[in-house]
Amino acid sequence: MKTPVKHFLFIALVLALGLILASCTPKPTETVAEATPCPECPACPEPETCTDTAAPNQEEWAASAHADAAAEAFVHWNEEDPKEIPVYCAKCHSSTGFLDYIGADGSTAFQVDANSPIGTVITCDTCHNDATAELSSVKFPSGAEVTGLGSEAVCMTCHQGSASMVQVDESITAAGLTDEDAVSDKLGFTNIHYYAAAVARYGKEVMGGYQYPGKPYDAMFDHVVGVQTCTDCHDSHSLELKVDTCVSCHEGVTTAEDARNIRFAASLVDYDGDGDTEEGIYYEVEGARETLYTAMQAYASEVAKAPLGYSQTAYPYFFMDTNADGVLDETEAVYPNAYKSWTPRLLKAAYNFQTSLKDPGAYAHGGKYILELLYDSTEDLNTKLATPVDLSMAVRADAGHFDGSAEAFRHWDEDGAVPGSCVKCHTGEGLPVFLKEGTNISMEPSNGLLCETCHSNLEDYARYEVELVTFPSGLKAGFEGDMDANLCLNCHQGQQSTTSVNRAISGKDPDTVIEKQSFLNVHYFAAGATLFGTDAKGVYEYPDKEYVGQFAHVPNYATCSDCHDAHALEVQQAACTACHSVDEPGQIRKNLTEDYDGDGDVTEGIQGEVEGLKTILYAALQVYAKDVLQSPIAYSTSAYPYFFIDTNANDSLDADEANYGNRYVSWSPRLLTAAYNYQYAQKDPGAYVHNGAYMLQVLYDSIEDLGGDVTTLVRP
Repeated sequence: MKTPVKHFLFIALVLALGLILASCTPKPTETVAEATPCPECPACPEPETCTDTAAPNQEEWAASAHADAAAEAFVHWNEEDPKEIPVYCAKCHSSTGFLDYIGADGSTAFQVDANSPIGTVITCDTCHNDATAELSSVKFPSGAEVTGLGSEAVCMTCHQGSASMVQVDESITAAGLTDEDAVSDKLGFTNIHYYAAAVARYGKEVMGGYQYPGKPYDAMFDHVVGVQTCTDCHDSHSLELKVDTCVSCHEGVTTAEDARNIRFAASLVDYDGDGDTEEGIYYEVEGARETLYTAMQAYASEVAKAPLGYSQTAYPYFFMDTNADGVLDETEAVYPNAYKSWTPRLLKAAYNFQTSLKDPGAYAHGGKYILELLYDSTEDLNTKLATPVDLSMAVRADAGHFDGSAEAFRHWDEDGAVPGSCVKCHTGEGLPVFLKEGTNISMEPSNGLLCETCHSNLEDYARYEVELVTFPSGLKAGFEGDMDANLCLNCHQGQQSTTSVNRAISGKDPDTVIEKQSFLNVHYFAAGATLFGTDAKGVYEYPDKEYVGQFAHVPNYATCSDCHDAHALEVQQAACTACHSVDEPGQIRKNLTEDYDGDGDVTEGIQGEVEGLKTILYAALQVYAKDVLQSPIAYSTSAYPYFFIDTNANDSLDADEANYGNRYVSWSPRLLTAAYNYQYAQKDPGAYVHNGAYMLQVLYDSIEDLGGDVTTLVRP
């Protein structure tokens, strides 16, 4: 019988193990060292009781409104059934909803997908997470989106309101209303909601207020470099105003309440018309709001036939003034007495009224935008009042340099960039770049000029030093010893000159139309070029004619800053009338004693003489264009490009003729030069005082060159 193979394998394995053990056995003659015993391990310490470690800034956060678990903003839904926060509120009234909105919970960003549970506040995790770290854009109720924001996008996601002019218009459309003054029970009040700071800050860009058609509005409020964002001005945890930041520029600001007294050099007009131009912008807004409320109550009684009252705390804020006493009593400020006689016109005004109140810091976030909304609302209601509310002393916008709503700054909004050829004078940062680099590139549109436009620093408000300025003609000029005034010359010089006009007409027959020639526009307010006369050659100077140079007035009243307030831009008229014994500068005529315009009046001011010659020149332009070029011409002071074809040859510009497609194109050298000078005289409204003799020479020569009758005229 054969032994199985596995038995042999087992026997072999046993033998092998025996050999291994034998080889490991020590020889009898060797001494084995005694093993060292292991040291005793120390006893494990008793585990310590864990304690909460305070997060950074926890104390500041805990005292803030964001952490107030008892606030109405977080408990409003506690008695609802079910007890949850609806999607349209959850974004800003619960941490869960905010995280849902920004997509931090893995859901789609920029929407809340479900109702949120009650009982949360704005916590560390709400603002500090991977999603907020990447958040840099904000979508507003109007549909507008602001991008490239950085960390302040977190703040603005909620501090933007929940309505805009879009929702106001939608409610009017839904009610089927086309009559602005029709009362409808289908129309209810549209509430912007609370603390919509971004609305005032971004102005027209986000359309948070009701912006009236055809009215210009300020864009984003530019403060100063380094103090522009939410967290530049507010502590991000306590939410308190960083007063120490304010006081570096605004003296006397030691508390948040003191900020109400701030008004700076860019705000020197009387917005509310109360005669006080030193009160803080907060009080200007307050005054303008009171004026609007007066107009709203008058309109409600006269037009809607239902007296109105307002409560800042009782929902829905506007109520029937049942006893028509102009005061809202406690018994009237109840929901069943809510105002229901809304018209589209009244709703728009009420929306703006509420917008100005529900951001208590609106005066600082973008006070000028709010003031524009209040003014326009009052003005609109006034159109239907038997006795309009007096706005005669109120001012809607700032002086030109700081009027962020003006075309000079808003022209490029749709393009998104101001071209390099325009930024020097039409952006807040353009001039400093030009002074440093000698040139400009395109920049984003700005909301008027800034302190930093002219001031090289904001510690002692030193100005940039400019000794000479190069004019479009290539000539250099400047006020000796007055570098502040030379700053003005950088922009108030026009964009064309004798040099550029000569380039267009050189070698051309004077009375032959130049093919594809456009009108050359000097641009606006070229006061510096006027003042320096032939030393700058801003006008078109005719060959073989002599022209006066810089107008030297009298010491201390010879430069831009001598005669104009550097910020308000107003003429220091009292100084003029003191020497010239006139009521206003337009009546001045000193050392110019002839009847220059041939109207027989040698007592009218030089302004009158200039206006007279302008009228004669315009008539000569029309005669020449019609008789010589067989192409009648007409002019508009405001419609670009100013000169148009007078299609019906009636010597006036009709509404249907003032459009770009009908622009004048039959330019001969003779017509182009005279039209250029006419436009120059129009676009420097102070030419008569900046250099009256120079302007009279130019107008006379233009009339003469066109073949106009100068026999009764006098050339200085």
